[in-house]
Amino acid sequence: MAIENPSRRQLLRGQFLQSLHSENAEIQGINAIRPPWSVNETDFTDKCTRCGDCILVCETQIIVKGDGAFPEIQFNKGECSFCQKCVLVCEQPIFRSLEEEPWAHKVEITTQCLTENRVECRSCQDCCPMNAIRFRLQLGGVAKPILDLESCNGCGACLSVCPTKAIKILNFETNIDESI
Repeated sequence: MAIENPSRRQLLRGQFLQSLHSENAEIQGINAIRPPWSVNETDFTDKCTRCGDCILVCETQIIVKGDGAFPEIQFNKGECSFCQKCVLVCEQPIFRSLEEEPWAHKVEITTQCLTENRVECRSCQDCCPMNAIRFRLQLGGVAKPILDLESCNGCGACLSVCPTKAIKILNFETNIDESI
């Protein structure tokens, strides 16, 4: 399966083919997820000096140097606590107001979920701080996950604990499926 309209960088790195994606790209998609409250991608890459201050102050250590040494989020290391330290330490105008929503990322549970194979697993529910993932009991079957997108803040706590990597993160602001 190939993605439509890949960027030049994605094309040259072979990221247009899903079979060449890393495990992180399988979960988060090929487009970098910037720290919470980041401005749009173009302004972010134009104004970010790549100093690494946000990486150093991240209390959960999920901000890493990504493509081009720009900071990006990697949820395989943990979740975002929205501590705001990355915003407060940065001297560049690459963050929006803290009164706004941190980002428009939400999760999706795919058909790779163990419950689709009649296996009981609730690891995503157990670690969701917002109670956005709950399970509905099924008569004569395994409880199925129910996702409350209104409650989901996109922190990523559920991503690293899923044993089958059935949870993907989506960017609802641009309606881009980050897991393509």
